[in-house]
Amino acid sequence: MTVVMFLFFLAASTAWGADAASTKAVTMAEVLAASTPEDWRPVDPENILQLELPAGRVVIELAPMFAPQHVANVKALVRERYFDGLAVIRVQDNYVVQWADPEAEHAERARKIQGAKKTLPPEFERALDPRIPFTALPDGDVYAAEVGFSAGFPVARDPRSGKMWLVHTYGMVGAGRDNAKDSGGGTELYAVIGQAPRQLDRNVTLFGRVLQGMELLSSLPRGQGAMGFYENASRHIPIRSIRVAADLPPAERSALEVMRTDTRTFQALIESRRNRREEWFQFAAGRIELSNVPIPVRVKK
Repeated sequence: MTVVMFLFFLAASTAWGADAASTKAVTMAEVLAASTPEDWRPVDPENILQLELPAGRVVIELAPMFAPQHVANVKALVRERYFDGLAVIRVQDNYVVQWADPEAEHAERARKIQGAKKTLPPEFERALDPRIPFTALPDGDVYAAEVGFSAGFPVARDPRSGKMWLVHTYGMVGAGRDNAKDSGGGTELYAVIGQAPRQLDRNVTLFGRVLQGMELLSSLPRGQGAMGFYENASRHIPIRSIRVAADLPPAERSALEVMRTDTRTFQALIESRRNRREEWFQFAAGRIELSNVPIPVRVKK
């Protein structure tokens, strides 16, 4: 597809609803091929965590716009090397991977916190802000009045309450807690490896998203204990280290770019997933839900 044809498609597809199904649709591969440098943004190394597992690196982008206290506290924990040597202790099929201190329940053996905080007030949602770009999905949602994408993250909004929040889709990262809503702070973290457990929305603080290395988390052996916890400590997967990318020499950082979610190119990508035109597809659904819209990530050129 030429750039001219691509721009014609964008101009023709002013409505992303029922009319779009009758418009000549493009594939996601064609959208990506026609994208320009302006459609991509480099990640900010100050808001990138690099989690090193025995199998390789997991890169997590933080979302201070939505959970500033948790982002700051997790970075403080990382910078005091809190997570180094801890472990993945839980892998629940179609749900989450969780890493924490295996000795957390034993005060005398638990990892000590230095300057960071053990607990924080919850950051389940934040106030709507018109300055935050929002690309809405056209097909509605079961859990929220509006869903879409803001600053590269999946987001739900409720104009009536004036609130917006990050949502639990594949790859999202949050801070575990006990029953009390202010009992978490970032010492126990989890990543979603299941199909959008949206019942967790506004019940746990989300603060980031895995950009690279999800296959290293989703392929871990499932725990056989209750809720996917490993019953035998010998099965724990060690955390070699977690670092804030800004604290590393440039050569040791994962240089990535994320597709901007506030552009017409991203709208075209959404449409390409609502109406699949690859040769294999015989039926175009004409709609999509939030967890089925990918946010492309690539190595920085």
